Amino acid sequence: MSEFEIIVIGGGHAGIEAALAAARMGHKTMLVTLSMENIGKMPCNPSVGGPAKGIVVREIDALGGQMPITADRTALQFKMLNSAKGPGVRALRVQSDKLAYKEMMQYVVTHQENLTVLAAMVTRINVTNQTVTGITLADGSVITADAVILTTGTYMAGLNMISAEVTPGGPDREKTTNELSQSLRDNGIATMRLKTGTPPRVLTASIDFSKTVKEEGTDAFIAFSETTKEIRPFAEQVPCYQTWTTPETHEIILSNLNRSSMYSGVVKGVGPRYCPSIEDKLVRFKDKPRHLLFLEPESLRMDTTYVQGFSTSLPRDVQERMTHTLPGFEHCIIKKYAYAIEYDAIDPIQMQITEESKIIRNLFTAGQVNGTSGYEEAAGQGIIAGINAARKLEGKPPVILRRDQAYIGVLLDDLTTKGTLEPYRLLTSRAEFRLLLRHDNAEQRLIDVGREVGLINDQRYEAYEKKMAALHDLEEKLDATTLELDDPKISEYLDEAGYSDHPHKGVHASDLIRRPNISCVKLLNAAGIEADARIADEAEIEIKYAGYIDKARREAKKLEAMEDQKLGLDFNYDEVENLSIEGRQKLMKYRPETMGQASRISGVNPADLMVLAVALKQGKGRTTA
Repeated sequence: MSEFEIIVIGGGHAGIEAALAAARMGHKTMLVTLSMENIGKMPCNPSVGGPAKGIVVREIDALGGQMPITADRTALQFKMLNSAKGPGVRALRVQSDKLAYKEMMQYVVTHQENLTVLAAMVTRINVTNQTVTGITLADGSVITADAVILTTGTYMAGLNMISAEVTPGGPDREKTTNELSQSLRDNGIATMRLKTGTPPRVLTASIDFSKTVKEEGTDAFIAFSETTKEIRPFAEQVPCYQTWTTPETHEIILSNLNRSSMYSGVVKGVGPRYCPSIEDKLVRFKDKPRHLLFLEPESLRMDTTYVQGFSTSLPRDVQERMTHTLPGFEHCIIKKYAYAIEYDAIDPIQMQITEESKIIRNLFTAGQVNGTSGYEEAAGQGIIAGINAARKLEGKPPVILRRDQAYIGVLLDDLTTKGTLEPYRLLTSRAEFRLLLRHDNAEQRLIDVGREVGLINDQRYEAYEKKMAALHDLEEKLDATTLELDDPKISEYLDEAGYSDHPHKGVHASDLIRRPNISCVKLLNAAGIEADARIADEAEIEIKYAGYIDKARREAKKLEAMEDQKLGLDFNYDEVENLSIEGRQKLMKYRPETMGQASRISGVNPADLMVLAVALKQGKGRTTA
């Protein structure tokens, strides 16, 4: 009998969610981390959320995760992004107090029932007959487990780089392990080198903010978690700021490219396309006269500002000169220099969409080790890995989120059908059903999943049912209510909204809401009808975009039918005649689990899909199953 049912390696955002999910589902779980102090650490930007990412955090909340609760509780500022655009791209972002965030996460994991936390270095994954049996620690001790979840982030074979200066280590030169990724390779799992980086941190008092642009939050009650009842009052929220690079900045950087770790040949790994270093930006976007930078406070107990968008691996003397060319930074003091970090990651096409390895049974992987970037992507993978490891031990089917069901589903499908050669970042453009994957409806999409696996309790679910009943009642009321447009208050509001030339007769409230620029909340206020503002906002989206939403749902149904056509990891493509050469090679490499996944693999053409569909009907390809 194993000492633990589930061992989670790594105490970052993925590891926290995986360990908490497994423990809260009743499984004896151990979280092994290099340092208790680093559980929940934010080594990069001090924020949670943003485009697509903010919706992932909402999805984690609907599944019963921890990140949204902690992010709300420790936020310095709340801001709804893209609020003037369509609902499919709106997303919440909070500026986090990075010290308060990690302290709360450390308290939660160390007080969680069924969860043991151990500070130690894991040097080996132990495998027998291609099934994981536990781990070996640096002191030689062995801990047995029925399942292992690997969430090592950037700590496997990490290298810190500033120019030609290369130091082994994870973020901030912390301990790293070369043995762990070697043990994966020894067991048949391919790894790759990836690279990311951070910008300098500057003494806040040394910045002249009068030369920058102030960025306030959103003056409204907005939160990641449906359980959050209070947030930091708007008057007490901490502003961010914007500044820009200058021609002088560009001149200094470009004249010192040969001293950058990235351009001098020191870096071997591939960096993130959508969050590049400042020197990479200047090389790739030569036509841009300046680049926008965000100035973000790190904590109420710290005197530093994070210069978002200014990541670099240039030497310290160059960092000093280039930073002083930024407006407001003429006399700034750098408290912590920027650096790049290179690390081992796993090629994600070796992972099933459940996050279990295709090569080693009962080994799950989540977070940056899968080739992703970002706290939110890591946490989303973490909670699914924790759920699915627990479900496998329970003998229950795994949780697989569809592309039309969750951004987490888009993320995992992209990784397992396309792989990645660079740190993967979620974008709204990656989701073809983004109008269905909105900030406002995450709970509707996923709370039943969270309840079914045991992470959503009765009290939370009853609150959800009450909210849904109120939404349904309001939508019915809006359909049934006729508003008299000659009512002075309603007429005044319509004039404000740009509808001064309107007939003086009754119109259904829902018909008015369908018009551009008409706000459900403001219309109800004008009509003297009471309703919860957040429920009114949801009703407005459902009414105003009903046609588009219905069309997206019909398209999603077609996709769902393809997902129901199972291929399986052992499908024998050699038995299927008339596949194109490239199609057969790609199918054998990626091993799609469904026809839907096969359709999204580059190089598998429509004719290949038709041939596969016929083969399935004929029962071919199953000989090795």
